[in-house]
Amino acid sequence: MLTDIEISQQAKASKIFDIAEKLNIARDDLYLYGDYKCKVNHNLLKSHENNNDGKLILVTAISPTPAGEGKTTTTIGLGDALNKLNKKTAICLREPSLGPVFGMKGGATGGGYSQVIPMEDINLHFTGDLHAIGACNNLLAAVIDNHIHQGNELNIDPRRITWRRAMDMNDRQLRNIVCGIGNIADGTPRTDGFDITVASEIMAIFCLSKNLRELKDNLSKIIIGYTFHNNPVTCGQLNIVGALAALLKDAFNPNLVQTLEGSPTFVHGGPFANIAHGCNSVIATKLALKLSDYVVTEAGFGADLGAEKFFDIKCRKNNLKPSAVVLVATIRALKYHGGQILKDLHTENLDALKNGSANLEKHISNIKNVFGLNCVVAINRFPSDTENEINLLKNICETLGVEVSLSEVFNKGSDGGIDLAEKVIALTNEQNNFKFAYDDNVSVREKIESVAKNIYGAKSVNISSKTLKSLREFEMLGYGNLPVCIAKTQYSFSDNPKLLGVAKDFELNVSDVKLSAGAGFIVVLTGAIMTMPGLPKIPQAEKIDIDEEGNITGLF
Repeated sequence: MLTDIEISQQAKASKIFDIAEKLNIARDDLYLYGDYKCKVNHNLLKSHENNNDGKLILVTAISPTPAGEGKTTTTIGLGDALNKLNKKTAICLREPSLGPVFGMKGGATGGGYSQVIPMEDINLHFTGDLHAIGACNNLLAAVIDNHIHQGNELNIDPRRITWRRAMDMNDRQLRNIVCGIGNIADGTPRTDGFDITVASEIMAIFCLSKNLRELKDNLSKIIIGYTFHNNPVTCGQLNIVGALAALLKDAFNPNLVQTLEGSPTFVHGGPFANIAHGCNSVIATKLALKLSDYVVTEAGFGADLGAEKFFDIKCRKNNLKPSAVVLVATIRALKYHGGQILKDLHTENLDALKNGSANLEKHISNIKNVFGLNCVVAINRFPSDTENEINLLKNICETLGVEVSLSEVFNKGSDGGIDLAEKVIALTNEQNNFKFAYDDNVSVREKIESVAKNIYGAKSVNISSKTLKSLREFEMLGYGNLPVCIAKTQYSFSDNPKLLGVAKDFELNVSDVKLSAGAGFIVVLTGAIMTMPGLPKIPQAEKIDIDEEGNITGLF
């Protein structure tokens, strides 16, 4: 059996000109990165602003497990299947971060016969977007410390600098550091730290801005810290917004690649969904909506994280209205949620499947009852799935009043997703009552409680007096109308990764809050969540290699 990377390397890709032509994009609007990847002029959005929008389809999933769910694979396979049914379709995905590629994932471009290519390029540096975002983040950090060193005209309190440095790699050693030590010429000693680039506010601004003017405006709003008199200091006051935007100029143009079957795919922006907002760039999504009849996109991790932030942050800020939701589940993962241990997931266990399906039921309820959207469950089939298990899961879905489709896009590509595509088309033609989980005008605490209680199922929210003081300060500064971006473990509805299935009678513990004024949301940190991941005991980096001919192995 071929590995993902072997399938990718054997693919006969079309020239990127031909892929762009499927969306009627002229060659003059392409910036080439070789024969098989390019950037598309972001100004195309303005020239197509009078076009009708296509139908927006979100692919999300149950709470992730070590058994895997296949959300990106399903997204790609569904896009290919819609194109096979002669529906003009574009796919929108996020760019992989090098941290997970060399940490646990080993890649994030789909799998089997539902992949985007060139797989190695996308997973390794791609067009340099994440490096540009990291450089932008760190230029701002350097200017802050230089400003203090050169006389501190803005009266910045070094103890209250909130802007951290960033790099696109998992490195727990850099979570908390002391910098500026040495001689007087080496800067002002202070504590600092690093976030992974995909969790930085620059990444969020990059992904939520529709044009360069809005990008610059959002960059200027970043609060980098506070003065000795407790007044906020913004990036705009440091007079480097133009320089920051210049670093992002080329990166801001969406990247265009293709699937194994030649479906046009925008891969642009890459925020994590557990510690950031988890969606690809708005510019890519909006451009795809203007150039195609259907747009299939994904939001990271389970629906309690990526989908909630897709709706409450991305859709709210950009007037987007999804037409349908695909909720991906695997029998293996549901059995894991139901108590079956990882090494036994290949054996039939109807009781574990039934118990674990409570996780699926909660996600369905959230999509239908909280957000008012129609959804179809895609069962991502594995060879070990038995007919008894498949029939049981189908019956459970039917009892819950949702369509269900057996997806085999991993092994069969688009042919394995035709039934899913047909059901999605039907779903997009039905009316929905899309709404947000909370209103803009309620307090920040009420927004947190709304997500915690209605989406996660928490009985209460524990917020320390220190954190409540920060929330009141944010509201006094005029930021109380912003949505919340809750950073939480992806493995559980709670903030405890060990509480699988559907956690009951738990309290959500808010450990800290951060104001991302430029991105336009308030980050709410829960439990022991970290914004700089660490590497596992045996990182995927130990398995990745390259031979004398330049062929890469170990990515999947």
